[in-house]
Amino acid sequence: MLRAGSAWFRGRLRRSDAADEEGSVLILTLGYAVLAIAVILVCVDATSLYLAQKRLDSLADAAALAGADGFIFVVEGGEPQAELTSDGVRDQAESLVGDLGGGAVVVDAGTPDGVSARVTVAGTWRPPITALFVPDGVALEATATSRTALR
Repeated sequence: MLRAGSAWFRGRLRRSDAADEEGSVLILTLGYAVLAIAVILVCVDATSLYLAQKRLDSLADAAALAGADGFIFVVEGGEPQAELTSDGVRDQAESLVGDLGGGAVVVDAGTPDGVSARVTVAGTWRPPITALFVPDGVALEATATSRTALR
């Protein structure tokens, strides 16, 4: 009669447990590989989004700086002044964005106080890898302000 504590029974039990666990490491490895690839793809898209926003920020800065250069020289009371107009800011900003924009458009351009040029530029980002999940892209917007001054 075999007892549960006998050496034969324990050896048999260990061998059957090892056989049952044989393929589980492969499944775990495949699961982690799929997870790692998914994380890498999301990181690539997130980096692309970050760079697209930075490009749009730079374009808005350049457009605001160009708009601030579109001043009119005025002499009032013997003092020279640089005066900005909303039309001048918009013309300068649209000209620059038209040349360098790469699909971006000027949403708003003007001067709130006559010495500052504020420009808002908008564009669309499309993910390079997961475009299937975001077919219309993501709307991005950047606003920049530049001041003009005479010394």
